[in-house]
Amino acid sequence: MRPPTIRDVAERAGVSKSLVSLVLRGSDQVRPEKRQAVLAAVEELGYRPNAAARSLSERRTRTVGVLLNDMRNPWFVELLDGLNSLLHAHGLRMLLADGHLNLRLGEDLTRAFTDLRVDGLIAVGTLPGPEALRTAATRVPTVVAGAREPVLPHVDLVANDDQLGARLATEHLIALGHRRIAHIAGQGMVGELRRRSFETVMREHGLADTAVVEQGDLTEEGGYRATVRLLSTGERPTAVFAFNDIACVGALSAAEELGLRVPHDLSLVGYDNTYLARLRHLWLTTVDSAGHDVGRRAAQCLLDRIADPARPAEVVLSTPVLEVRGTTAAPRETRT
Repeated sequence: MRPPTIRDVAERAGVSKSLVSLVLRGSDQVRPEKRQAVLAAVEELGYRPNAAARSLSERRTRTVGVLLNDMRNPWFVELLDGLNSLLHAHGLRMLLADGHLNLRLGEDLTRAFTDLRVDGLIAVGTLPGPEALRTAATRVPTVVAGAREPVLPHVDLVANDDQLGARLATEHLIALGHRRIAHIAGQGMVGELRRRSFETVMREHGLADTAVVEQGDLTEEGGYRATVRLLSTGERPTAVFAFNDIACVGALSAAEELGLRVPHDLSLVGYDNTYLARLRHLWLTTVDSAGHDVGRRAAQCLLDRIADPARPAEVVLSTPVLEVRGTTAAPRETRT
């Protein structure tokens, strides 16, 4: 039994094929009774438009390629949720690719997206090999989300205000009375912005001599190892500000293994306010970096760029908020 065609819908509704096409495209040039007749015929027949044929006629695929830096990072999941909600509302579907797989296989997945003739491309997170993205951006409207690099002509950057977020975390710890504060640093431009902001705030409060930066690798294991190194020194910190929630979970594990109670002996602050931070047995103090909002803004930037590919590139930053939970308190020596 063959699937129903647009001709079948037109015959059932008693209208022309062109009018059915107008209804399916959401045109407002159709009388309400005709629209209702077409929609009823579509429902009765179980008609589904041929996406390939529609792409050829409209010269659009109504798809957006999304190249994701790290599928293991829960913050990116929240960003994707915000991204997809607005794209779906505009009739666009996401095609997802793993940037880490791109690196391991030595394949240029941006090329695969351009070969598929996607309507737009969104790079989520800091991706290796910016040259491939530079090339893709000359062929298809492109937006970078959740990162601050690479800076390319006609490519919008949509991210969280990392400098403000790091300032909120550091000033929170200082306000509690901490003086020996360490930062587990991340990578790329985002990592550099958060590290520089941490160092700036410590310097503003006359605490530059007690500020310590330990390099991490964005993973739980990296956070664990960095914290072990920090807590193995003679003048161990009383507080640690981690690059992200994942690293903060690793820091929490290290503190517990070394016999330190959080926050009684050591305060911890994460970043991103992912679902990990909201788990009751973790309950991390963290910076909410507005992942869902970053995703929606990135989607809007892409829609605007599809409409006007030549407009100047812009940097759009979402405002972070500190979420104080159960992993920060005044340092033990200041308690009465």
